[in-house]
Amino acid sequence: MALSKISSLIRPFGSRAFSITPRLCNESGPSFALSEEQREIQATARKFTREEIIPVAAHHDRTGEYPWAIIKKAWELGLLNHSIPEHCGGHKLSTFTTCLIAEELAYGCTGIETAMEGSGLGQTPVVLAGNKEQQKKYLGRLVEQPLVAAYCVTEPSAGSDVNGIKSKAVKKGDEYILNGQKMWITNGGVANWYFVLARTAEDPKAPASKAFTGFIVEREWPGVTLGRKEINMGQRASDTRGITFEDVRIPKENVLLGEGAGFKIAMSTFDLTRPPVAAGATGLAQRAYDEALKYSLERKTFGVPIAQHQAIQFMLADMAIGVELSRLSWWRAAWEVDQGRRNSYEASISKCFAADMANKIATDAVQIFGGNGFNSEYPVEKLMRDAKIYQIYEGTSQIQRLIISRNAFERAKEMNK
Repeated sequence: MALSKISSLIRPFGSRAFSITPRLCNESGPSFALSEEQREIQATARKFTREEIIPVAAHHDRTGEYPWAIIKKAWELGLLNHSIPEHCGGHKLSTFTTCLIAEELAYGCTGIETAMEGSGLGQTPVVLAGNKEQQKKYLGRLVEQPLVAAYCVTEPSAGSDVNGIKSKAVKKGDEYILNGQKMWITNGGVANWYFVLARTAEDPKAPASKAFTGFIVEREWPGVTLGRKEINMGQRASDTRGITFEDVRIPKENVLLGEGAGFKIAMSTFDLTRPPVAAGATGLAQRAYDEALKYSLERKTFGVPIAQHQAIQFMLADMAIGVELSRLSWWRAAWEVDQGRRNSYEASISKCFAADMANKIATDAVQIFGGNGFNSEYPVEKLMRDAKIYQIYEGTSQIQRLIISRNAFERAKEMNK
């Protein structure tokens, strides 16, 4: 969708207090002002969330139904496929603007937002490493029709340890024959195509940087078998399942960048996608805080609203601190990558911190609601369940801390030279 179509559908919407997102600097120094275009996009996403996502979020949570109707409407508005290049028909938004959209959508339902963001994760390796023919063929599809992609790396016995991947692709003539299993794949059952990471090195001791190759694999190809949709603790609108590849024939034209380049592509993808994940966690935290604040002004104990009790006031203050700092963390991570700089350090900080804050703030929201918070008729119960996965997918919080510490050591060495 053209960006002009997004702008033409803008209407002022909502009274919810929401911090203005920064460009961080301009010619005159630090700035926390959005551009007019960013304000319009943010307003569109906010309006869409209020009108299309929030009213049906509980339904999709109960049924696990994939939100195709919402995805099609988001596609029509231009709220999908943010990073697709212009030569494929996309509008190539910055990572920063993509995060603006992610936070707004996640405010309504992170399960639905994950279904959308999961397609962005699948697209990113092709955006980063695909040649123009690959990009036009596979990214162009997503612009022409409301289709989604998926990122296939995790396996039943290999999550954080990517080097433990057992799926293999063996070259035979002008094709590769793929065999293996993937697990916990977001959009696994509904994607039109996948980015798949598989081992191509014959030497089992080959370093990860040379052992793996990235492929584009179509869901309808012979040998691709879908597992059952998994029923998870939270984010149930997301289609998560295992996928089996049995003698799947992949033409050499579907290799990304070249044999042995897969690990680099897969890891580079996270520098672009972890800031939007952090933005999604921030959206959830903002929603939990808003719900708790509203409830605290309505619920009375000992003759007064519970908001007048200092114990509740301090909890709300800590929640507000967590939301604001989570937002600042993804601002920085997204801004860094948009400047063309490596942002692994900032991306891991933002993903780790925002995930931890989302879990704490959602838990505190349930506490403020008391017994009502433990009941599915109130929204905070779902928020607490939905929050947990942020500490797990796209690299666990422990892996983020490992990345942060390694980057800190590297920086210390540089400073001491």
